[in-house]
Amino acid sequence: MKIRAHIFITGIIQGVFFRSHARSQAGMRHVTGWIRNLTDGRVEAVMEGEKDDVESLIEACRQGPPGARVDDIEISWEKPVHKYKEFEIRTG
Repeated sequence: MKIRAHIFITGIIQGVFFRSHARSQAGMRHVTGWIRNLTDGRVEAVMEGEKDDVESLIEACRQGPPGARVDDIEISWEKPVHKYKEFEIRTG
């Protein structure tokens, strides 16, 4: 079953290659969507894919890359829109 998660991550997650790490992990799981830094220091992401794959990607984000410290992840479950072809890093 395809699902969609809209998440906000807090912690030490900017400047530590967090977005690149998430994109790599998403590719291994065939999850599509996007990720971006926010001006308040959080990271926002939208993930779509099979339920197990999206949940696995969220768990990978909880760990983060070396140098990151994830304090919290807020998750909103939404209806998939099926408009993404890959997992991209967005700016702004």
